[in-house]
Amino acid sequence: MNSDIKSLLEGVQNGSVSVEDALLKIKKQPFEDLGYAKVDLHRKARQGAAEVIYGAGKTPEQITGIVRSLQKADTNTILITRLDEGKARAVSAEIPFDYRKDARIGIVGKLPEPDGIGTIVVATGGTSDIPVAEEAALTAEALGNKVCRLYDVGVAGLHRTLAHMDEIMSATVIIAIAGMEGALASVIGGLADCPVIAVPTSVGYGASFHGLSALLSMLNSCASGVSVVNIDNGFGAGYQASMINHVEAK
Repeated sequence: MNSDIKSLLEGVQNGSVSVEDALLKIKKQPFEDLGYAKVDLHRKARQGAAEVIYGAGKTPEQITGIVRSLQKADTNTILITRLDEGKARAVSAEIPFDYRKDARIGIVGKLPEPDGIGTIVVATGGTSDIPVAEEAALTAEALGNKVCRLYDVGVAGLHRTLAHMDEIMSATVIIAIAGMEGALASVIGGLADCPVIAVPTSVGYGASFHGLSALLSMLNSCASGVSVVNIDNGFGAGYQASMINHVEAK
């Protein structure tokens, strides 16, 4: 995953990069202090993915400043999560980017070519879960993964789930996203031979307690190999799935 540093060292080895240039690049300040943010410029080297901008609570000016800092550090794909339409319009006046309204995600630059070991399947219980699913799917794609979307395959019509056994059985990681009672994660967990990341959503009637019922159901899943992220945390699921999908490459 530390491909940038590896490429730099290989460049020194084969003579395409001088020792002085390599040393200068390594010695560059690991973060840029913008006053309102300390942008982590070495995160990709440490963790395999550049810093992601959490848009909620930040002004358009702050988001723009962080994007420009990452661009100066040669970050090719920049992800902005939880970005509402108003901020997206303001940021786009300064920096062109692709805004996905349902997922509330902005993508600066092009999506990279997939370089993971397999396919990440993103499945939802219902259509109402798609915004969280798109946050997960776009996050995974921005981190260099091939993604297969299976939407509205919940257990209220189990035949819809079983119609996609080929995709489920060939996945490297599955993200199961559901509200209500959150049963989809247990069903898929009992079918798949790969890790399943469960995402409870705040979709449901009053007794679902804004996703708490689904969260508790998923935490108590009897299917082995199911892990759970927080309510509506599509980003966290997509990021974790990408890490799993890149383990062999690492």
